[in-house]
Amino acid sequence: MNEPNSQACYRRVLLKLSGEVLGGERGSGLEPAALAMVCQEVLAAAELGVQLCLVVGGGNILRGGSGTGSTFERTRGDSMGMLATVINALALEDVLQRHGRRARVLTATPMLPIAAPFSASRARTLLDEGWIVLAAGGTGHPYFSTDTAAALRALEIEADALLKGTKVDGVYDRDPKKHAEARRLSRLSHQEAIAQQLQVMDLTALSLCQQHRLPIHVFQLTRPGELERLLRGEAIGSVVSS
Repeated sequence: MNEPNSQACYRRVLLKLSGEVLGGERGSGLEPAALAMVCQEVLAAAELGVQLCLVVGGGNILRGGSGTGSTFERTRGDSMGMLATVINALALEDVLQRHGRRARVLTATPMLPIAAPFSASRARTLLDEGWIVLAAGGTGHPYFSTDTAAALRALEIEADALLKGTKVDGVYDRDPKKHAEARRLSRLSHQEAIAQQLQVMDLTALSLCQQHRLPIHVFQLTRPGELERLLRGEAIGSVVSS
C-alpha cells in the first residue's frame, strides 16, 4: 500500500484539471511543454506518497454543453466533450509512463482496448498499489460537467480532498480580470460559494462536496511547485470547506 510520508497532509486526493491547462498559452490543442509541466507537478506530488486520481476536462479540444450547443445537438456535443477528456487523459498517461510512473486511464464508458472501464473498487485498488489513476470520460452521461465528474469520482474513491488546479491563484469575490479591486478569499464555506455564485465549481459539484463535507482546494497549477507545497500543508490558494 502506498502511504504518505510525514510531510503530506492528505493520504489520497483527486486532482481536477481544466483541459485548457494542457493547451498552454493558447489554451487549445495539446502543447508538449504544458503536458510536461503538468506531469512534473504530478510526479513531484506522487513522490510525497500521496495517492493521486486525476480528472481532466476536454475544453482544449472540444467543450460540451453550451460550448457546442450552436453547432451540435446537446447530448451529442456532450458525448464529444467526454471523448475529448479521454484524449487528454491518454496523453497524460503516456507522459507519466515515459517518466517511469505507473499510470492507468479508466473511462466512464467502456472503451476496450483503449482503456479499462472505471469502477470505484478498481480505482481504489490501483491507488493503493501506487498507480496514478486518470478517470476520463466525465460521468458517462450528458448534461454533467467535468466538475461534477470530479466531485463524484472523489467521493467514489474516498478522497480526503478535491484539488482544483487552475491558471489563477484561488477564488476571488469577483472576476480579477475585470475588476482590479477583486479580493482573493483564502477560506470560505461551500454554502458561501453557492450563495455568492463564485464559480468555484458548478452547483451540482459544490452541492455534492457540501453534502459529504469534502474540502476543495483551488490553486494555481501553472505556478511551479504549488501542488507539492499544498500537499505539504502550506496555505496555498483558497480552501472551500464546511
